[in-house]
Amino acid sequence: MIRDLTSDEIECKVASVTEKGCQLLLYKTARTDAKILDEVYGEMNWQCKYEEVKGNMYCTISVWDEKKQQWISKQDCGIESKFGDKEKGEASDSFKRAGFKWGIGVELYNTPFIWIPADKCKSLKQDNGKWTCRDKFYVEAIQIKDKEITGLAIKNELGRCFLYNKGGK
Repeated sequence: MIRDLTSDEIECKVASVTEKGCQLLLYKTARTDAKILDEVYGEMNWQCKYEEVKGNMYCTISVWDEKKQQWISKQDCGIESKFGDKEKGEASDSFKRAGFKWGIGVELYNTPFIWIPADKCKSLKQDNGKWTCRDKFYVEAIQIKDKEITGLAIKNELGRCFLYNKGGK
């Protein structure tokens, strides 16, 4: 059974910015997937393989099933990174997507809408007609029940800037 992600394993990324604030997305890194696979299956009991199919990068993560005495595999396709090394980003993305198929970070699929108002952003400004926010955001705390986020607190340099409680209390 794959455990839930912890707050320090979840990264925040600014998705869009206006003069009124910014929207955040939550994501996990490939390092987190590898760490969890090591924890759950053991360092020597899982493997990954990359292949190109019709110009797309696929990653297959295989786990050794002791009962069946065989490798069980799950695969997914990645997309090029918009920033930095495109090929590395594509490989990393395919690995993370294959990790989702093993249950790593499934809770991120039902992340609530995260809006940070302008007064909670330190570095919200307009550059050449385009709004930007260079704040670093962090998951301060997260509650997950049955692979669904039920509570979430986000902070930046100014302090807590977002709070979500599914129950509304």
